[in-house]
Amino acid sequence: MLKRKWQLLIKSFCLVLILIIARVIIDYYNLDVITINSITSALVTGVIFTIAVIFTGTLTDYKESEKIPSELAASIKSLYLDSYMFPTVKQEVIDQFKSHIRNLHKEVVSNFRLNTWDLTSLNDVTQEINRDISTLSLENVAPPILVKMRNELTTIDRTFNRIKQIKDTDFIPAAYAISEMAITFVILILLFIKSDSLIESVLLIAAITAMITGLFFLIKDMDDPFEIGVGSSADVDLFLLFDLDQYLKD
Repeated sequence: MLKRKWQLLIKSFCLVLILIIARVIIDYYNLDVITINSITSALVTGVIFTIAVIFTGTLTDYKESEKIPSELAASIKSLYLDSYMFPTVKQEVIDQFKSHIRNLHKEVVSNFRLNTWDLTSLNDVTQEINRDISTLSLENVAPPILVKMRNELTTIDRTFNRIKQIKDTDFIPAAYAISEMAITFVILILLFIKSDSLIESVLLIAAITAMITGLFFLIKDMDDPFEIGVGSSADVDLFLLFDLDQYLKD
């Protein structure tokens, strides 16, 4: 938890340290030729505003992603509990249904842990459950129960597609490119800006660079909130899905 909290700041501070060394070298050789004026101030403000817009858009998707683990866990659990609602059905049919639900959960957790999202394998497992529902219909299970299970399976399919879209789609790639270019220009301006005091210029570079790069790194992490085990600092907590494993075993 502590690592996730400070990881992005450490990355930003490493970059800040490199820039401070570069600024000291520039000051030593008197290469600072840019004066502070309204244009440079407006440029820095514009860059911060651009990053804030991207952060707002990414945060909306991130908040939606936070709901996905609980909704997915609830749907899988609901399907599993439905298996207790047809006691007159052959036990081997019920056991097979439960086994396929456990396989579905296992496949979901495996994809998250491996930081992949293979829709083909996931669809194969959901298709097995779909066939089980067809088999249950032949066993004279009440139609409302069958409809409920089909609705849960549809919800799971919809959630799978949403996760795939979130993982494989960047938030407005052009906006990232513009932000990266703008941040680079701001850093270059700060490096070569004139200042009466070296300490003043160093503090200015450190404060502004740490803020804009830290926010940019955070946005990049938030763009894929399901990067489990790859050193991300903004992962969605999947403990509800992981804890469901014990429930299905029991």
